Amino acid sequence: MKTLAIRLEDEQHAHLSLLAKLSGDSITDVIRSAIEKQLETMATNPDLSAKAEELTVAIDREAAEQRAALAQLFGTTTPPSGRAKAK
Repeated sequence: MKTLAIRLEDEQHAHLSLLAKLSGDSITDVIRSAIEKQLETMATNPDLSAKAEELTVAIDREAAEQRAALAQLFGTTTPPSGRAKAK
């Protein structure tokens, strides 16, 4: 689990605190729920899906370039195993 610090305007924090108290939830639970809903919304956004496809293509291209560089350096696509021994 990761820890995240966020800055809120005083009014936002007051509203969040009050609404969390009224709902019987912790501030953390309310924030987690809001983030989860936002992530679900973003994951179904067609514009982001298109950008994800573009990023996938770029990642694949970069990986292929790195594999080619390794093959050129070491004559294989598998990097040498182990660490260099200290002398």
